[in-house]
This record gives sequence, C-alpha cells and structure tokens, in this order.
Amino acid sequence: MHRDIYALKALSQIPRLLSNQDRNPFSSTYGCFHRDYWLDKTSDFPDAVRQFAVHALAMVYKFDFHGNIYKGQSKVRDWAIAGLEFWAKIQHKDGSFDEFYPYERGWVGPTAFTTFTSIEAYNLLKDEMPDDVADRVLSAIRKAARFIIQGESEEDHLANHHAMACLAVWKAFELFPEQDIKSGYDRLWKGFLQYHIKEEGWSREYDGVDPGYLSATVSFLAKIYQTNPSPEILEVLKQSVEFCSYFVYPNGFYAGSAGSRNTLHFYPHGFEILSDKIPLAASIAEEMLNSLSEYKLVPPEIISDRYVVYRVPEFLQAYLDYKPRKAQLPPLPFERGAYTKYFPLSRIFISNNDEYYIVANIAKGGVVKVFSRKDGKLLYNDCGLIGKLEDGRIVTSQWIDPDYKCEVSDDGWEAAGYLNTVPSNKLFTPLRNILFRCTMIVLGRIPAIAHLIKGYIRKMLILGQRTVPIRFRRSFKVNNGELILKTEVDVKGNVQFSSLAIGDEFFVRYVPQSRYFQTQELQASGMKISADMLNLLRKKRRLHVEARIRENQIIWDVL
Repeated sequence: MHRDIYALKALSQIPRLLSNQDRNPFSSTYGCFHRDYWLDKTSDFPDAVRQFAVHALAMVYKFDFHGNIYKGQSKVRDWAIAGLEFWAKIQHKDGSFDEFYPYERGWVGPTAFTTFTSIEAYNLLKDEMPDDVADRVLSAIRKAARFIIQGESEEDHLANHHAMACLAVWKAFELFPEQDIKSGYDRLWKGFLQYHIKEEGWSREYDGVDPGYLSATVSFLAKIYQTNPSPEILEVLKQSVEFCSYFVYPNGFYAGSAGSRNTLHFYPHGFEILSDKIPLAASIAEEMLNSLSEYKLVPPEIISDRYVVYRVPEFLQAYLDYKPRKAQLPPLPFERGAYTKYFPLSRIFISNNDEYYIVANIAKGGVVKVFSRKDGKLLYNDCGLIGKLEDGRIVTSQWIDPDYKCEVSDDGWEAAGYLNTVPSNKLFTPLRNILFRCTMIVLGRIPAIAHLIKGYIRKMLILGQRTVPIRFRRSFKVNNGELILKTEVDVKGNVQFSSLAIGDEFFVRYVPQSRYFQTQELQASGMKISADMLNLLRKKRRLHVEARIRENQIIWDVL
C-alpha cells in the first residue's frame, strides 16, 4: 500500500535509535539515547530531547507496521521503559529539562516535547511497566506539565512551541484530569492564539511565517483535536492547511528558504488526521507522501541524531491514521487556474499563470522561487544578496527587517532597505566554552537567570536588526511571459565588499532544523560578482544587476 512508505522510512531508523541508546541494564546511564554523552564522552550532560525516541520504540513494540520485526519483542519494551525512567531521572526539580547546554531549563524544546512523547509511550506501555518505574514517570510528567503551564519565561516566540505546549498539557490533563491542569491548558491555548494570524492562516515563528514549522503546528493541534474536537481548533487548522498549500511546489518539494526559519521539513500526521475533514489536507498529504517516496522531503536518514527522534514517531502515527483517498481531490494552488495573491501581513507573494508558479517572501528582502508549470522544474531560485565586507562581516538582504519597504502590484513586487549583518557565524572557542559552562553551573541553578540567559542567546544568534550602510533595492516583474528581477546595491557609508553574490540557495538564520541538502539545490544557480565588478563597485559605490528568465533560460546582465 502507498502508506507503507511512512512505515518503511520510520522502521529504517529504529536500528539507529537503538544504537544511540545505552542498552546495558548495569550501566548508570541505562536508557539514555545521547550516545555522545554515555559512550563518546564528548558531551558533559545528557540532552533530554534524545529521549523522544521512547515513543518510536513503544509504537513499534505495540503496533503492526509493514516490515516491523520489533512488534512484541520484550527487549524493545524494556529499552523503551528504560528510556522513560532515564528521562525522569534527568529532570530538574522545577520540572524542566536541558537540550543544548547544562541548566538550560528549556520550556518547550526539551520539556514539552519530551513530556508529550513520554505520555504517549507511557500510555502504550503502562500495563507492562513495573509499578515503581510507573510512579517515577508519572511524577515526572506531572512536574513537567506544571512547569510548562507557567509559560514562556525564556521569551520563546515560536508558534509551533506554543502549540506543542498546548498538546503536552492537554495530554497531561487526560492522564491527570485535574482542574488546575485544565485551566493551564486553557491559558496556553489563549497564548497560542496570540501567535496565530487568522486573517491569513499562518502562525508566527519569531518574526514571520515559516511553512515548515507551520506543518508542525498543524500536526500538534490535530493531535489535540483527535480527543478535543473543538470548533475553534478546527477553524485554526483549516486556515493553516490552506496557507501551507501554497508552499507545496510543482517539483514536489516543500517550503524552505521562502520561510522565516528556512525549514524544509513537512510533518504529515496532522494532514492525515484531517484528510477526511478538510479535503485540501488530503491533497497535501498525498502530494507530500509521493514526495517522501521520491526523496524530495527531508528523509530521516539525513537528519541529525538530535532531531531524527521527532520524525520516526511522526511517520508511524501518520501510517496509523492514514485514510484511503477519495478519487477526486481538490487541486493544490499550483494546479489551479491563473491568479495572483498577496498576503500583506506576511508579505508573501504568489503568482500562478500558464507558464510559471512563483512564490516570493518580500519580507525577507525578496526571496523568490520560480517553477515551470509545464514540467514542474525549479527554473530560478534566488535568496537575495550575500557578501563579505573587508572587515570580515557577512551581510545579506535575506533578513526580516520591519524597516524594509515592500510594494506589490498586479505584475510584481519591490523590496528595499539596508543590508543586515549575519550574527550566527560566532563559534565557541575552548576558553569561551569553559566560561559559558562555569556561568551555567553557578547561575543556571537559578531558574529566572537561566531563562534570561537563554533569551539573551536567542537574541544574539537569531533576532534583531544589525544594519550596515549599504542600501539594496530588488524589483520583480512578470512581463509577457518574461520574468525580470533587478537588484541594485548602493554603498552609503565607509564600507567595502571583499566578495558579493546574488541569487542561489543559501541560509543565514541560525535554525538547528534547517540546511539539509535537497537535490533541487543542484538546479539553482546565482551570480558571483567578479573581481573587476567589485573594483567598479568600490569606485562608483553602485551596482545594478538584472536577471531575465524566458523560455527556461536565465540571462544575467550587469548594468
């Protein structure tokens, strides 16, 4: 069956999950999935997120999947239970867990995600779990739920995290039907709604829309909807599914650099849950399942050990909730008739005509993708300007800056502003690492300070504007079957480029779940400004580059 693709992709990673786990019952780290910690000794703390793998082990132990050799294996059951017990063992007294560094006390990243998966695994294994272990796991779940209910002390402005917080606490309420937990869920749901832009159907990830993480939000909310069929949740899901559909591309790929966080991943479970309630969700699920079979989505085998633990149970759940498709599914946006659509709040521009399907994020300085309607190929992929200044700073137009001027017409768009410095190129040195660890060991024991430090790190690496005195202007026009993208650079201050490129696929924002390779990258190309042109730019302090796309050909001109 077609749905077997989900199972095959997931089951192929079970040996990897088990290889990352300490399966020695006589070891002090028995049940730990963080191999770098318990075996390699290259980490000085156990990353709690790795314990998400318990859900996958519990599922393959309990359910029939195509090709599943793990069902009913007592060793797999015992290893899953050991994983749950180790998760409870590494919990902080305030109910939180760590992911990236000791005493992080992460709100959702390590705590809510692993609380949800621990509840799911516990529910599958509770009848076979020793009473003392069950008591410790239940105690940890209760403490974690109360920590999550307290809210985002670390200024975690990510909609998918707020959705997961709702999911973890909802599942905790089903386990402990107590009024304070239900009240906590209600507060978290209201908090999530502050991040959902109902006018356009997307949810905010830091400072914009990210379709990859929007699919995660759909997955998390749909899981709640399964046992809490609220009309309000369903309305949010309908809006979100519609917005996601514009980022299902004609070549079978999804999302990517058009989003605020550049993520390429697609979470299918929510769309499978909704496939009989929202017909468009079925269209998306079917197209993305085909893409998964053709290696056009990010497959589990190339995902890092930290994050592969999310994908395996997601695919297994999608398999279980798969429903046969109706003969006639609604067309996806790239399959519809000619139209131009602009979302002014997210500054997303969509154009579909007889020749091209075009997606642009103008808020990011004019990131644009052009696909052929004839054969679906990616014809042009342009992530903007990126360059290196003589003082070593990396600068780019690919930044979400509220001061960017964005204008849209029936046949195109324009984005203009100042280039921003890329902040995420900072690296740890041995000395910096020692100082950071000492700070966390001394001050991280105080939850309020731990949250302040994490908020500062997020702002330093990810958020904020750091403009340089170099102005850019990009304009895109559709003109009688020809596409014209003009890029102008105007150096205003005492800075000079040592190198500069325009177009191609590149990522600048720090996002751990991004930058995976996809074969469509081989079809993208940009223009590297030559040494002669850089010298001319230094003298004239201005540069004008034009790309023309016609009949699947790209012609670059420097004017």
